[in-house]
Amino acid sequence: MQFTLLFAACVAVASAGLIPAAAPLAVAQVEEYDPHPQYTYGYDVKDAISGDSKTQVESRDGDVVQGQYSLNDADGYRRIVDYTADPINGFNAVVRREPLVAPAAVVAAPAPVVRAAAPVAVAAPVVRAAPLAYAAAPAPLTYAAAPAPLTYAAAPAPLTYAAAPAPLSYAAAAPIVKAAPLVAAGPAIVKTQFASPLISYAY
Repeated sequence: MQFTLLFAACVAVASAGLIPAAAPLAVAQVEEYDPHPQYTYGYDVKDAISGDSKTQVESRDGDVVQGQYSLNDADGYRRIVDYTADPINGFNAVVRREPLVAPAAVVAAPAPVVRAAAPVAVAAPVVRAAPLAYAAAPAPLTYAAAPAPLTYAAAPAPLTYAAAPAPLSYAAAAPIVKAAPLVAAGPAIVKTQFASPLISYAY
């Protein structure tokens, strides 16, 4: 309700001309289109704490873009990608992988030089071997009859258990009766005493 009244009041004041009309907004000047854009940028990250190492460079001249980026892969190789893009050939990339640690060169120790007299070779006489003789084929294998099937003896008689012994019974103990204390004849005097942690009295 209050909002409606406030809105109506603002409309009435504006209609009466008490509030000046807003100035027209300035129209931003639009820059013209660059038909031949050009730029070059690059970055290089080498973080010794995390081991992150990557680089990128890129340049553009009109519609032709050329660049290269590299990064360390988790398998111990550095991936290097060279790329170009133009309206005729599209995007093309060439990927190379190089080990991060160069393999150690193996240098073999030179073999010692030993001079020995060349042995004199004498040709052995040529001897013809006797023709191969084949032994007679072995006798065919024979199989013995299968053994008789196994038979099992009858199962032993089931175990029987003797009856459990009768439960033990205990005789009830006779109550113990103490004889009354002997009281000497004389005046009857009763002395009573009571004590607790809080109250103590005697009479």
